[in-house]
Amino acid sequence: MLSLRLPEKCLPLYTMYELLETINSPEDLKGLDMSQLKQLCAELRRYMVECCAVNPGHLGSSLGAVELIVALHTIYNTPEDKIVFDVGHQAYAHKILTGRREAFKANRKKNGISGFPKRSESPYDAFGAGHSSTSISAALGFAEAARLTGSADKAVAVIGDGALTGGLAWEGLNNAGSSKADILIILNDNNISIDQNTGGVHNYLLNLTTHPFYNRLKNRVWNAMGEGKTRDWIQKRVIDTKSNLVRSSGGAVFEALGFRYFGPIDGNDLEQMTATLERIKNLHGPRLLHIHTRKGCGYAPAEANPTVWHAPGRFNPETGERVKTNYPVSRYQDVFGEVLTELARMDEKVVGVTPAMASGCGMTAFAAAFPRRFFDVGIEEGHAVTFSAGLAAAGLKPYCNIYSSFSQRAYDNIIHDVALQGLPVVLCFDRAGLVGEDGATHHGCFDMAAYRSIPGVTVAAPRNETELKRLMYTGLSLEGGPLIIRYPRGIGEGTDWKNAPCEAIPIGRGEKLKDGADVAILGVGPVVNRALEAANKCPEKSVAVYDMRFVKPLDEEILQEVSRCKRIITVEDGALKGGLFGAVSEYFSGQADAPIIKGAGIPDVFIHQDTQKAQRALCGLDTESLCELIKETLKNI
Repeated sequence: MLSLRLPEKCLPLYTMYELLETINSPEDLKGLDMSQLKQLCAELRRYMVECCAVNPGHLGSSLGAVELIVALHTIYNTPEDKIVFDVGHQAYAHKILTGRREAFKANRKKNGISGFPKRSESPYDAFGAGHSSTSISAALGFAEAARLTGSADKAVAVIGDGALTGGLAWEGLNNAGSSKADILIILNDNNISIDQNTGGVHNYLLNLTTHPFYNRLKNRVWNAMGEGKTRDWIQKRVIDTKSNLVRSSGGAVFEALGFRYFGPIDGNDLEQMTATLERIKNLHGPRLLHIHTRKGCGYAPAEANPTVWHAPGRFNPETGERVKTNYPVSRYQDVFGEVLTELARMDEKVVGVTPAMASGCGMTAFAAAFPRRFFDVGIEEGHAVTFSAGLAAAGLKPYCNIYSSFSQRAYDNIIHDVALQGLPVVLCFDRAGLVGEDGATHHGCFDMAAYRSIPGVTVAAPRNETELKRLMYTGLSLEGGPLIIRYPRGIGEGTDWKNAPCEAIPIGRGEKLKDGADVAILGVGPVVNRALEAANKCPEKSVAVYDMRFVKPLDEEILQEVSRCKRIITVEDGALKGGLFGAVSEYFSGQADAPIIKGAGIPDVFIHQDTQKAQRALCGLDTESLCELIKETLKNI
C-alpha cells in the first residue's frame, strides 16, 4: 500500500479507481452520497501520487486541497459558476475531475496539459494562473460582470495563505470588500493548524452565521427597521459585537475590509466543507471562508516535509523515497547562494533579499550563516525591490534575488524606486530564459528587452558559473543604479568556479572567444557556449565569437571591431525583439555599409511546456541549430 494517511472520517484506500474512472465531469459528482465522495477523495489522492511519482509536478498543495475541490464541484455549477485558483499549485484534483483524468498522466509534458489552470485548455479553467495573488481581482471581475449582465453565475476565488502576502491580493480585497459584489473568497490556509481548544467556539459561530434561518431572520429584522440613524446605530453595535467574536479567530481584518467572515474550519473535513459551502453559496455580498488544510494531506512523507514535497521530483510512491538527482556540475542557483555567502564574509554590509524563494534561489546557506542579514519578505516582488532600495539608500549592499518571470511584477519599483534614484541594488534574476515544464507563465524571456530601456540600469548575463561569481563580486563596488544579473535554471558549464578568484568585470566590457573574418557572433549568457561549439565546426578563421556579457551598456569597442564583418549573428536566451538583437541593430542603424544582422533567440510567441533542451532546440538555440544558421549565413555572403 502507499504511504497514505487519510484525514479522519475518510475511508480506506481502494486498489482500483472504482469511482474516479466514472467521473468525466463535475456533473458526475452530483449523484454521489457522502461515503462515495469520501471514497473519491481517497482515489484522487492515490491517483495524484502515482502520476506525480513518475511525472513530477507540484504535489503537496494539491494533496491538501482534495476535499476543498470535491466540495466546490459538488456544490457549485461549474463551468457556469467560476472557480478561480491562485497560482494553480493546488488545482490538480480540479483538472482530474473536469475531464482531464487521462491527460493528467502527461501533465507538464509537451502537447500535454499545463501544470496550471489555462483558459484555452478547458472551460472549467475560468482564469489562467501561473503567478500568485491574482485570483481575487479576477474573481471580482467575474462577479461584477455577472451583476451587469443579470447572470446568476457565482464567482469563487481560492487563494492560499502564501499568495495572500502579495500586494495584488490586498488590492483585490480592498476593492471587493467595498463593492457589494456576490463573491466568495476561500482562504486556503495550510500553514497553521486549527486550535482544538477553540474549535468548538469556531464551529458554533460558523453554524450560527451560515444557517439559512439566521440569515432570513436577520434580513427581515433589518428590512422591518427601514432606513435611518436608529438602524445604522444598531447595525454598528451588532457588527462590533460580532467582530469582537470574530477577532479571536483572526477574521477582524476581513470584517474591517467589508467581508462577512466565516471560519476557520477544517478544509480536509469533507462533510463540513460541503455543508458550509451549501449554506453560504446563496448569501449575497462579499464573503470570506477561512479554511485550514494540511499541505501533503493523506500522504505521510509529504505531510512530514511539506517544503520538499511542494515539488518533490520523481519518487517511489510506495515508500516515499525520492529519486535523488546527482548533478554532474553545479547548478546556477547553488553558485549564487555560495558566492553570496562568500561576499557576505568579505563585506558586512551585504544583505540578501528574496520574495519567498529562499530554497529555490539557493539562499538557504546564506540565511543559515547570516540570519540577521537575510530577509524573506514573502510573495511580494515589488516590495522586495523597494525594500532593497531602502536598504541601499541606508548604505547597505542588497542582493535581491527574484525569478526572472516574477520580476515583471516589480517593473515600476525597479524604475521608480531604484533606477530613478540611482541606488546600487544588485538584482539577481534566477530562471532567466527558457525554464522547461512550468511553461509560458514561468519563462524568463522578457527581462533583457524590458529593462535595458531604463536609464541607469546595467544588464548582464554570465556565460558560466565563474562569470556569475565575477559579476556578483562586481556588485560589491556598485555605486549608482542597479545591476541586473540574469542566469538560467539548471546546471552550469562545469567551470572550477570555487577556486576562481573574485575579480571584478569592468561594466560594459565583453570578451573575444574566437577570431574570425566573415561572420561575427555576439552572444550573452550560457548560449554563447553553444555558439562557440557551432563556430568551431565551421572553417577556421571564418567565424568570430564574442561574449558581450552586457546587454546594457554594450561594448562599443567590440561593435566597432566587428563592423568590418559582412554578417553579424546575435545569440540570446531571451526575447529576440528588444533584447541583444534589438540593441545591436539600433547601434548599427543608419550607418553606411552596416553589416547585415541576424538574430537567434526566443521568437515572438509564448513557448509552451516541454524540456529545456527541446525548448531551446525549438527556438534555434542549441548547437545543431546554430551550426545550421552559421552555414546558411556563410553561404549567403
